[in-house]
Amino acid sequence: MSTTDADRPVLIAGAGPVGMTTALALNARGVPATILEADSADRDRSGSRAIYVHGTTLHTLERVHPGLGENLVEEGLVWPTRRTCWRGKEVFKRTYDNPGGDGKFPHFTSVPQVRTEEFMHEALDEAGIDIHWDCAVETVESSPDGVHVETSDGQEWETPYLVGADGGGSTVRDEIGAEFEGDQSKNSFIIADVDELEDEDEQWPLERLFHYDDPDVGGRNVMLVPFTGGWRLDIQCIEDDDPDELVTDEKMREFVTAVMGEEYADNLTWVSSYKFLQVMADTFVDEHRRVLLAGEAAHLLAPFGARGMNSGIADADEAASAVAVAYRAQTDAVARDEVELYAARREKAAEYNLNAAGQALEYLQGENPATVLRKEAAASLADYFEPAGEYLDDAPYGPHDAPPIVSTGNY
Repeated sequence: MSTTDADRPVLIAGAGPVGMTTALALNARGVPATILEADSADRDRSGSRAIYVHGTTLHTLERVHPGLGENLVEEGLVWPTRRTCWRGKEVFKRTYDNPGGDGKFPHFTSVPQVRTEEFMHEALDEAGIDIHWDCAVETVESSPDGVHVETSDGQEWETPYLVGADGGGSTVRDEIGAEFEGDQSKNSFIIADVDELEDEDEQWPLERLFHYDDPDVGGRNVMLVPFTGGWRLDIQCIEDDDPDELVTDEKMREFVTAVMGEEYADNLTWVSSYKFLQVMADTFVDEHRRVLLAGEAAHLLAPFGARGMNSGIADADEAASAVAVAYRAQTDAVARDEVELYAARREKAAEYNLNAAGQALEYLQGENPATVLRKEAAASLADYFEPAGEYLDDAPYGPHDAPPIVSTGNY
């Protein structure tokens, strides 16, 4: 190993939740870190995006920066009720009298990603970790001795290790020759944010709602999830839908009114449409084992089961663990082995999460005759057999098991 490694910070490309977690996790392990971010400090972060923070993620964030997980719990909310409807009829409803979890942290908290990022920025300031804004990674050259990085502001950087957390369009991934493999959802999905009403007496009940073939929105699937200060409204497009037509202000007002009531019609704050990618990189590390990919630079998942940011934060923590050992290793073989172990574990986790999200996506797209029949049968039995309704409530989110790797968390 190079004797200068301990004098140079590890570089992280990307200042999203995964990149910031990587920096905090490295700092917690006594390794200096610096973040390079392509955008400006005043970049637009509109949209709730990843709102569901799993309990295991809260534990990870608390471990790498004490107080961070607690802040998110205090800021977020835990909706107590799960409810599912089938073509206008309620088929399942359950309300829990406690938030679950282990006492200190609930099973989850629901908070807009922009607030999660604000708390992470505060943690970075407390830890003395710098973000270099307007500093996009342009070239990456790795060698057995380290990584040379050139950025858009004309700077050149030397680092023992680079973590690419620069999103789905990752330059780091391209520079190390890794490629995405996978496919894309057939259906488009509309995602919108709706502000909460000021009058508590008129507010929609605090529940997660999934509605199959909702007749009030033309037979489309609908999901409604609360978060601190508002609601996430997801609408699954059907065949022949033109998403560009559906996301107009007029049409979205109709959708919001149909699902939540006219009082919410003027509270729409953000809307977008997507076809979800189900892809992962063919390798999470470079040939010299000096560059590691994490989060959306390594994998893109359909959102069912909230595996995206949560699995990315697990990537970040494990990348930091591997780099911390490699950073101080006395032999090249030990350093290389730690990075390879990271790749083996997180590639296995990504494969699992892709399959799990894919199961949910296939279920929702509803083209498999056996699945269609199973859903219709469950709906007909739900009034008499509660497990049938629970199946309809649970199936859209995919399996709940953890990836088959040894881990302290689920993702």
